[in-house]
Amino acid sequence: MNDIQEFLSNFKTIKTIIVFAFGILLQIGTTKSLNNIRKKFGFQKRRFIIINKIISVIVYASVIIIISFIWVDENQLIYFISSFLTILGIAFFAQWSILSNITAGLILFVNYPVKIGDEITILEKDNNITGEIKDIGAFFITLQIEDKELITVPNSIVLQRNIKFKEKLK
Repeated sequence: MNDIQEFLSNFKTIKTIIVFAFGILLQIGTTKSLNNIRKKFGFQKRRFIIINKIISVIVYASVIIIISFIWVDENQLIYFISSFLTILGIAFFAQWSILSNITAGLILFVNYPVKIGDEITILEKDNNITGEIKDIGAFFITLQIEDKELITVPNSIVLQRNIKFKEKLK
């Protein structure tokens, strides 16, 4: 009986090593692919770094979940994951604006005509905001306005409003 348990334990170790190695290879391949895409389409290096971090988190979280399924009883793990996702879903629903800002941030980051360094004007009903984009984050865009002050604008506002922009010459 001990031989069977030892064999199963060694088999779990081998599966864990294979999953971990696959995760590392997937991360390396994804990084190389993203770098080729960045060079081909001329994306900024800063965008590449952030997108690569997001993909790394997804890959390694998946590796951890798969390894957990290898070592832990599946029923207990499924109950834990479903409970965690339920709580996370309720939290995001309660803070809908956070989820919309994250989504808007991804859209702005990947598929929007303005880049870091461009000057934009957000056309509001009462007060227009003009400034140079200094950063595009997950929740906010940071603008440097005329008097060198930095202000943040939620990403969802930038997607919902009309934007007038001037691209800087390079």
